[in-house]
Amino acid sequence: MAEGKSESSSSSMESLDHLPSALLATIMTNLDVASICSVASTCTAFKACASQILSFIPSFHLLEIAPSMDLLRPLLPPNPWLKSMKVNCGRLDDSAIQILLQPSLHELCMLNCDEFTGKLLSEIGGRCKDLRSLCLGSVAENRGLDIQFSDLEDLLRGCHELEALNLMFDVSFSAGHNNSRVWALASEKLTSLEIGYIPSVMVAELFSPNFGFHQSLNCIQPSILPNIHKLCLSVDYITDAMVGKISKGLNSLTHLDLRDAPMSEPGVTSDLTNSGLQQINQHGKLKHLSLVRTQEFLSTYFRRVNDLGLLLMADKCKTMESIFLGGFCRVTDTGFKTILHSCSKLYKLRVSHGTQLTDLVFHDISATSLSLTHVSLRRCTLLTNHAVTSLASNKDLKVLDLRDCRNLGDEALHAISTLPKLKALLLDGSDISDVGLSYLRAGVISSLISLSVRGCKKLTDKCISALFDGSSNLELQELDLSNLPNLSDNAVLLLAKSRVPILELRMRQCPLIGDTSVMALASMVVDEERWHGNSLRLLDLFNCGGITPLSFRWLKKPYFPRLRWLGVTGSVNRDMVDALARSRPFLRVSRRGEELGVEEWDNSDDFYMHDYDEMDEFERWLLDGEDENADEEMVNAEAME
Repeated sequence: MAEGKSESSSSSMESLDHLPSALLATIMTNLDVASICSVASTCTAFKACASQILSFIPSFHLLEIAPSMDLLRPLLPPNPWLKSMKVNCGRLDDSAIQILLQPSLHELCMLNCDEFTGKLLSEIGGRCKDLRSLCLGSVAENRGLDIQFSDLEDLLRGCHELEALNLMFDVSFSAGHNNSRVWALASEKLTSLEIGYIPSVMVAELFSPNFGFHQSLNCIQPSILPNIHKLCLSVDYITDAMVGKISKGLNSLTHLDLRDAPMSEPGVTSDLTNSGLQQINQHGKLKHLSLVRTQEFLSTYFRRVNDLGLLLMADKCKTMESIFLGGFCRVTDTGFKTILHSCSKLYKLRVSHGTQLTDLVFHDISATSLSLTHVSLRRCTLLTNHAVTSLASNKDLKVLDLRDCRNLGDEALHAISTLPKLKALLLDGSDISDVGLSYLRAGVISSLISLSVRGCKKLTDKCISALFDGSSNLELQELDLSNLPNLSDNAVLLLAKSRVPILELRMRQCPLIGDTSVMALASMVVDEERWHGNSLRLLDLFNCGGITPLSFRWLKKPYFPRLRWLGVTGSVNRDMVDALARSRPFLRVSRRGEELGVEEWDNSDDFYMHDYDEMDEFERWLLDGEDENADEEMVNAEAME
């Protein structure tokens, strides 16, 4: 019997070898890079074809893993047809510039460029003249590396076709230079600009009226970047002057996102007031507005804005579709209610740190024409179940973020259970119980993709059975059970038994979670027809009280074959953690307690879900047996324990 199967398999492989190479190439060019390499690991014919088509595929996207230079080189031969490249550069530096920057590119996205210097910007301007879209993250952020003003100048001068520019790093290196002159070199086609950090004085300079070169002071031109539609900036202070110059100078602006993080309490001239809000949307084209003051360095708010400011702004923002207001501590129900009743096209509402926002804002929301699909009310601590009951009249809700609304309980979950299209539900820190979660099982749990109950202290092991008992065909991919003091290994055993195909599981700071949980997850079989073993891409076990070196035996291969992020407590065994990281080079092992799966430059509060590829075969194709030594190190570390 076994011999018959072997002969059949051998015959199938031989038949594949006889397929026309042109036919194979036509099929494989429709796949992404990870899929091409996964297919290449199955037989000689596919491997030969994959090596060939990598020289003429139109796109190269590799973000979920960070390849080394040695692994990347054979995947990126010269390719005159390559138009789009997206790469995680966490293990690369300036030596990769030559193979990454191909002249044919129209789209380039390079994340985690900590080890690159400013030379990257200069070389992009010199090599990639036809770029339409450029995204660079964390350039030169490692100590000792720098970016020169001339590097930015070379980039803007060389990429004269740019339509979208995303520089997700600190550009204050150009402070003190003539920024107006260098940004005047930017492409006239530039419509989208995002910058990770820029001082407010530089923003004011950029968007002041342009007097132009070789022209008299009487010949005033429009703003240096007159065609910008989308502007996203992180600054030190959001000010009236900044908002006024942006609103007046950018005639075509439809999307404005400003975020600040003051290191000291702002003075009158370095703050946003009612007067600044009145200047927003002077040209009447704004559809999306985000004004957020974060508490990254200091617990501070927009203390000079009150209800009058929102009343003045609402009068000019009747066509607004998305609004995010963060840190407006003096705005009451009157101000927020004005927004809801004035903006009839609003579908996305987000408020954070709304310290005076109460249930009354949503009391008569069913009487409006609003059809909200995204609602986030994070840290609006005065809200109660009544607000959620009113919000639930919007049956099109897809995302509901109620993190740190501590007064919400089971009654809120009963209302939420009536939302048939809900995809993401975040309830961190609320007063819900196991019984309340059972209300979701009737309908909502079948549509949910992401659920977070972090810090809901009343929850016990029964919350798992309350959610998943009797449920089938679930779409849930992200589950956060962190900081639940009563959650134990028994809950994880129930979760493993349920066979829910979760991709991201967070259980950080759960004192009763231990080795049994890791063993249960490692042994979990999600779908016998598709694969054997665990589907997890992210597992966060940071500061779980029962994790010992025994768990590391279950974290090495072949267990958790698709795992890409792992959070553990570094003090468990430093040698074993290091050996695990070396044995699985595409696994990001964190032991410092940082949140996993989120890029450092990504300060967005939007709901985001990873688009995961099947990359276990891809990893095997790349490594091709190179990790045996690392596996031996893992065994040696265990022996020393």
